[in-house]
This record gives sequence, structure tokens and C-alpha cells, in this order.
Amino acid sequence: MRVVFFTLFLASFFSFGQDSLTQKVLTFQADQNEHYFNKDTSPLKKKERRKFKGHHFYPIDHTYRVEAHYEIIENPDTIVMPTSAGTEKMFAKHAKLTFELNGATCVLFAYQNLKVIKMEGYENSLFVPFKDETSGTETYGGGRYLDLEQPEGESLIVDFNYAYNPYCAYTTGWYCPIPPDENTLEVAVKAGLKAPEH
Repeated sequence: MRVVFFTLFLASFFSFGQDSLTQKVLTFQADQNEHYFNKDTSPLKKKERRKFKGHHFYPIDHTYRVEAHYEIIENPDTIVMPTSAGTEKMFAKHAKLTFELNGATCVLFAYQNLKVIKMEGYENSLFVPFKDETSGTETYGGGRYLDLEQPEGESLIVDFNYAYNPYCAYTTGWYCPIPPDENTLEVAVKAGLKAPEH
């Protein structure tokens, strides 16, 4: 009887954990839509905002939530990332993230925006732009982004359910960094935002 009770307890606990993770992703998705609908925060022009019907998301899939080995890069190089507008933005190549996804060993680099990290509250922010096998077909060809925080230890959770599109996927007039070639994954990341319909 005790074994059965303990098994049920574990199953309930696991289900609660999954539901909690799912709810957080649903909140992220709702926030993404609200950000674009709201005239005070939307990157869209007035006519574009009227036509906007909401983002297209992959089904939430927690297999795309992975634990990555977090390796800080000593004496990081300054990386110049070209943008969609033909300008350049400066980043520090801060850390190497190594993880397993879809049976493959993957590597992404996390960068720090040299301007953003000087802002209060953003000192530990990490920017992870990437492309994958869905880029240009199911997802935006210019790549997608992840926003992460520096961990205290040597591991970091990377959840691709939070992958989002740059503003340039929807409208003009923005300066969106283009992911470096070194941040191209040779797997299909079917999580997060899909490409807009147009």
C-alpha cells in the first residue's frame, strides 16, 4: 500500500512540475502577443498592428528544455554582429553552452550586449541568437533569440519553448542582430515561435 501511495505521489509531483513549466510557457506566449497588440509597446506600425492576429507557436514540448554545460570564456573577444539594417552591434562572447538535443551534441555561444549590461538590472543578461534546421522554412530565416541569465554554477537551463523572433520578422525600421554562423544548430528546433504568416 505504501509503495502504491508513494508511486502516486511521485506521479502527481511530476505532473505538477510539468504543469508548472507549461503554465510559465503559456504566460510567455500571452506576453508575446500582448507586447505586439499593445500600442505602447508594439514594434508594429498602426496598420500592421490592426492586421496582427497573434503569433504562431509550436506546441509546447519540454524535450526542448535542456541542461547545458556552462563554460565561461576567459578574456572574451568582442564580436561585431551585423544587423538586418546593415549596421553593426557590439557583443562580448561570454560563454559556451554545450548540450544534447534530438540525439545530437550541440553548442551555442552566449553573448553580452556591451551597452545593455551597463543598465541596472541587466548586468547578468545573456543573449543567444541562433539558427537551426527550421530557419527559413517553418521559422524566421533571420534566426531566433533566447534571453538567459548567468548561472551561479557550471550548468544552465536552455528552454527553446521561449525562443522568440526579432522585430524584423514582422516589420521594418529595426536593427536586429543576425546570428553568427557559429550559432547555427544542425538540428530542427521545433519549439518557440514560428515564422509569421507573411
